[in-house]
Amino acid sequence: MCEAGTLFGTQRLSKLKPSESLPEEGRSGETVDVRLAVKRLTLTDFRCYGHLRLDVDPGPVVLTGPNGAGKTNLLEAISFLVPGRGLRRARLGEAARSRDAGGDGSWAVAARALTRTGTVDIGTGFEVPDAAGGHEQRLIRIDGEPIKRQARLAEDLSVHWLTPQMDRLFVEGALARRRFLDRLVFGRDPAHARRVNAYDQALRERARLLKENTSPDSAWLTALEDTMATHGVAVAAARVDLAHRLDNACAEGFDFFPGAGVTVEGELEEWLSDGPALACEDRFRELLAADRSRDASERRTTAGPHRSDLRVRHRTKDQAAEMCSTGEQKALLVALVLGNAKMRADEHGAVPVLLLDEIAAHLDVDRRAALFDAVVALGAQVWMAGTDRMLFEPLFGRAQFFRVEDATVTVDR
Repeated sequence: MCEAGTLFGTQRLSKLKPSESLPEEGRSGETVDVRLAVKRLTLTDFRCYGHLRLDVDPGPVVLTGPNGAGKTNLLEAISFLVPGRGLRRARLGEAARSRDAGGDGSWAVAARALTRTGTVDIGTGFEVPDAAGGHEQRLIRIDGEPIKRQARLAEDLSVHWLTPQMDRLFVEGALARRRFLDRLVFGRDPAHARRVNAYDQALRERARLLKENTSPDSAWLTALEDTMATHGVAVAAARVDLAHRLDNACAEGFDFFPGAGVTVEGELEEWLSDGPALACEDRFRELLAADRSRDASERRTTAGPHRSDLRVRHRTKDQAAEMCSTGEQKALLVALVLGNAKMRADEHGAVPVLLLDEIAAHLDVDRRAALFDAVVALGAQVWMAGTDRMLFEPLFGRAQFFRVEDATVTVDR
């Protein structure tokens, strides 16, 4: 059921005491199925929602209602329960309820979630900086205790998503594909996000020094390039490993979703196939030092994992994904998500929570039925949103249905 309510009342996330996060029943230590799921979702001043509490079972959830009703906002709220900027990649302040609607610029999302270790209470949110020019800061609590690093969230819950904006993943720039792959990686290896951030920070600082200084500090550049080599090779190695595992998981496909071939292309990835990681680090350091003049003149770093690309092929047709039809690209994208879920189930015994926005409207009848059968068979808690309830007819009796209208959520029997 769902009801109006608030996790924080008039208090904000940073002011909560541990015992105030959620009621005490069912806290960590309960014996539960090894299934990742959200049991209760509570929103405070998030997007169009003033206060909302939604209780659900661990199985599939279907949200239907008109465009602009708040369906995607619910999926986005769940996506903030893991590291990152959510499925819209929004700035923290952008997720707040508008001031015209009564918001003050702050927001909070909380969930009671089933994890591998039992039931865990997760809270995250944003408060408007106290002073002008203050840094935006994401606040996190797990079982009422403040958490400093976002990566800690990935230890409890894994969430993956597909949105309509991702339909062009295979034909647009490599950046979106790297982000897609990286999210899969740190779903199983939370430390990957820290390595990516460390590499990116060193990359930006090196570029700044080369751009602003005709004679940059050689020792400082060497230190930055050492950081880039150490973390960059680790990033590339993690991507290669994930791609190899995903390639195996997606090889046979899923009924009406084709088998997919998955690889990562890039200089470091190629070097890793030829030798050990330490040799690759040395080679990358040497290349960065040799390329300083060229990188300064071109105002970009011409080599590194920030230029790598995820490549996907339709196995049956032996055709690159970007050359396939729009429908085939969508089917390949779904196959990757199903393959990742299957891989996680096989390796860790727990399937990620899946968020599928407007998925039914973009698949034909056979593929919709195949998708619904697949997620039910996997035992995943999948949240699906769409405007047409009848498109989800194959899930009648197998999923929980909710109607979303004007930021109000009601059970739809």
